[in-house]
Amino acid sequence: MENQLVDTVTMLDTSPYDMTIWGLFLQADIIVKTVIVILLAASFWSWTIIFDKVIKLHRLKGRADQFEEAFWSGGSLDDLYDRVDKRPPDPMSAIFVSAMREWRRSTSRGSGKGGTMLGLQQRIERVMDITLGREMQRLERQMIFLASVGSAAPFIGLFGTVWGIMNSFTSIAAAKNTTLAVVAPGIAEALFATALGLVAAIPAVIAFNKISTDLVRYTGRLEAFAGEFTAILSRQLEEAQ
Repeated sequence: MENQLVDTVTMLDTSPYDMTIWGLFLQADIIVKTVIVILLAASFWSWTIIFDKVIKLHRLKGRADQFEEAFWSGGSLDDLYDRVDKRPPDPMSAIFVSAMREWRRSTSRGSGKGGTMLGLQQRIERVMDITLGREMQRLERQMIFLASVGSAAPFIGLFGTVWGIMNSFTSIAAAKNTTLAVVAPGIAEALFATALGLVAAIPAVIAFNKISTDLVRYTGRLEAFAGEFTAILSRQLEEAQ
């Protein structure tokens, strides 16, 4: 009888247990599985947003360089406006188009003379500010998701870990066996959720800070262009008086 009990404990200690990542997922509790799926989905979507924002910002910077080269080349602003009026390819072009459109509308009605010059200048500044805000709002879209993943993912993973450890202790108590072979798999399942939470959160936080900094710099560049263009139009208004 004693030998039979020893054989049973030995079989329990050496029973096969899949310690691979896929195995840990399959053997996890339904709550832990749900947490893992949520974290994987959040991580995948975060990387999608990161690549999209990085590529888009790089492309917009290149287009801004091309537009500024054409703008400061000394050519006619009316010709430049006619080329980009229909579909401005980047926010800087959109700001230019909005200002030129207001300029043409006002000058075609005889505005920009006498007491109306100040009103025209204010309207041009206002439409450029509105356009800049609208364009930056588009660029900043989904950034809140990165911030949310960066702050919430570790806690979601921790919840999965706590739940998994609770289940492990319950199973240990039911089996009345505290050997490492019994304890380790459940603890590994639980810690796997925390690891995934960190995997999802760390890139999201780093990317959020980097992309936010790039967006602030790009916004400053657009504001500087809007200020310079306002000065050019103001000089033309004064000369037209």
